[in-house]
Amino acid sequence: MSALLWLRRDFRVHDNPALFEAIKAGANKAVFISTPKQWREHHLAPIQADLIYRHLKLIKHQLLDFGMELIHLKAQDYEDQVESLKYYCHQHGCSTVYANSEPELNEINRDKRLIDSGFHLKLFHADTITPVGSLLNKQGDMFKVFTPFRKRWLSYVQQFGIECYPSPTIQNQIIACQNANNDVDLQDEKWRFEYPQTDSTHWPLSDYVMSQVVPDFLNAKIGVYKLYRDIPSVKGTSGLSPYLAIGAISPRWLATKLIQNNPHVIYDMEHPDFTWLNELIWRDFYKHLLFHYPNLAKGDCFQTRYKNLPWPNNPEHFKAWCEGKTGYPIVDAAMRQLIQTGWMHNRLRMIVASFLTKHLMIDWRWGERFFMSHLIDGDFSANNGGWQWAASTGCDAQPYFRIFNPITQSKKFDPNGNFLRKYLPELNDIPDKDIHFPHDYLELNPKCASYWPPVVEHKHARLRALDFYK
Repeated sequence: MSALLWLRRDFRVHDNPALFEAIKAGANKAVFISTPKQWREHHLAPIQADLIYRHLKLIKHQLLDFGMELIHLKAQDYEDQVESLKYYCHQHGCSTVYANSEPELNEINRDKRLIDSGFHLKLFHADTITPVGSLLNKQGDMFKVFTPFRKRWLSYVQQFGIECYPSPTIQNQIIACQNANNDVDLQDEKWRFEYPQTDSTHWPLSDYVMSQVVPDFLNAKIGVYKLYRDIPSVKGTSGLSPYLAIGAISPRWLATKLIQNNPHVIYDMEHPDFTWLNELIWRDFYKHLLFHYPNLAKGDCFQTRYKNLPWPNNPEHFKAWCEGKTGYPIVDAAMRQLIQTGWMHNRLRMIVASFLTKHLMIDWRWGERFFMSHLIDGDFSANNGGWQWAASTGCDAQPYFRIFNPITQSKKFDPNGNFLRKYLPELNDIPDKDIHFPHDYLELNPKCASYWPPVVEHKHARLRALDFYK
């Protein structure tokens, strides 16, 4: 055997260039290398670890159809990962390893160490719709504002289209039929992750999502996506971010399906479906940004003038935020959604991030870390981009003087308190008009409910934030 497939965050058989080319080169084995020490350092959420584990089981089953066996290797970190892979290749006579590139700094350095040691590693682009490094301004630099990036992105897709790799050809139909009726057992010791896992089965596997959820969204829900996507009590988003985060569904495949459904969407930004395409473009924007500015992975502020902000970082306030006990219902309900489900509605992510950084004056990196350690859809570039946007330290971030009022945000996006009551049952009996900030009502009706006092007063916190950033 001379060729080997190395699976990383690309647990799919569709639009997987490394898989396609490895099979074409005659590979009949693939490896996945778990790195529990590295996962801890990068705060991998236990619920995402479980989603990865379940998709390993799925793709191990799928690879059998192509005559390929999936092997689980164990390493502690990326340096150990390199040595583990080199040893395996030496033992099994592998001269070429096929893999899809990863944009993060540690991953890039890992691959460079492997190549510098004389290893033949063939890398392919697979994680963005447009190739990273392909969209530049007239000066040959990465765009620092999203709007012109989007314009260039649309022009690129209009000119070149979106290239998706086909799924490999099934090697043996009889074997494939047998495999379809046999479960793949990953419960033996060699497959056990040395890392905590939290049940993720509320989220179906990607094969079901691709055959049922995506068509339903594109055919029946995307037309009202713009109307409902900011309402946390309604299932108005696509729910595809966990699968994009671990590479179980290709962003190129999704964009292709969208354009096939509505070819005009890439020419008409007023088209109802464009709002969702815009989210995919934002995802590309943050991936491209990380490619051009790898030090973002080290916690650097994109806007260097903010790199030495003296964050007060009150630990008691941070604890209240983490536990959903700030006394601001929309913030507390959002944090409880995250803690209980491993996911948070996108509008709420903006609200709680703004609250942490501008009301509580806590370093955005603390929030970034907490999100990564809990989110099933934790993705470094999107998470970093979102937190720096909220903290006004990032690329094309909101201006420092834009400070979300959690009370008015709650009234606007959850007017009847439906979402609040779901995660704050202690406020069930509070009238709609009072539920968004119930403290005055509770003072007059002390027997009605017990709720946390507000950790800060909004007007005072806003003025303090403005002075802090100036």
